[in-house]
Amino acid sequence: MCGAPEQTLDLPPGTNTVDQAVLQGKVLHGADPVGGAFVRLLDGTGEFTAEVVSSPAGDFRFYAAPGSWTVRALSRSGNGQASVTTATGVYSVDVVLD
Repeated sequence: MCGAPEQTLDLPPGTNTVDQAVLQGKVLHGADPVGGAFVRLLDGTGEFTAEVVSSPAGDFRFYAAPGSWTVRALSRSGNGQASVTTATGVYSVDVVLD
């Protein structure tokens, strides 16, 4: 059993959004959420930083330093990516699959 926390869009109590960026969103195929997608966080140079699996509702979340990020989703339904530049706080980043 994986020790990763359940992926939802509700931030856990006490989440620090003052010193870090929280990148969260949904993996979507059209308007439908995609569960079980591998969601990867790439830094500004395209280097792999982290990976989570989207929840059955398509939710994912990453905690990151301020900067430029790419969120890439890979699934049986297709692949997609979105880019975001962050400071600190919470950022919504949905990834639509092609």
